[in-house]
Amino acid sequence: MRQWFGSIAFTAFLFVSVPFYATLLFVVAPFGGAGPYRCAILWADAVLSMLRRLCRLSYVVEGQEHLAGTNAIVLMKHSSAWETIAQIQIFPPQTWVLKRELLWVPVFGWALRLLKPVAIDRRGGGSAVQQVLAQGRTRLGEGLWVVIFPEGTRMPVGQTRRYGLSGALLACACGRPVVPVAHNAGYFWPRRGWLKRRGTIRVVIGEPIQTAGADPRQLNERVQRWIEDQVARLGAEVP
Repeated sequence: MRQWFGSIAFTAFLFVSVPFYATLLFVVAPFGGAGPYRCAILWADAVLSMLRRLCRLSYVVEGQEHLAGTNAIVLMKHSSAWETIAQIQIFPPQTWVLKRELLWVPVFGWALRLLKPVAIDRRGGGSAVQQVLAQGRTRLGEGLWVVIFPEGTRMPVGQTRRYGLSGALLACACGRPVVPVAHNAGYFWPRRGWLKRRGTIRVVIGEPIQTAGADPRQLNERVQRWIEDQVARLGAEVP
């Protein structure tokens, strides 16, 4: 019962926090600089803090040292809403590849637009890939990391789908490393689930994969094998 109460209270806080921090972002945005992104970090800090307090759910990261190099493309497992929040806290200043429909969501989408995401039309096929390549190259040139969920949507625990190729193509086109990231958040904060399990989410950041001379399809398959193997290992260790 306590876990259900905490989960419901946390969900209420999450919904209330969005307009509050979005308003703060709107206030600082006209001044330019890193203000809007700092608001995003403050929001993630507040949400994850309340998740620890109300749901007794925290996280640990293995491989943080692999983020010490040049900005890169992060290819990350997508099984929960948790990673869409925690990524802001875990990785260096970043942008995200996401479906453009998110920018139309009142308040949340308007604030998200100010953070300069790589927003694509997923129904565009080849044109969507070109959007990732063009906008992603620009963001990398600005010193940002580019975070991509190659599955394109949240996958239930134990399931995966063919990884999209845009992240590997961007990395090879720009000569930037790919950093694979696995986690077991789906076991604690499931897709479309209200109840959050208590415990500790584990995040594993892999070694950067250099892309000079790499074949994008082979690179993509390598990343998918590594991530899914790690997810299976982490899942087996969940009590």
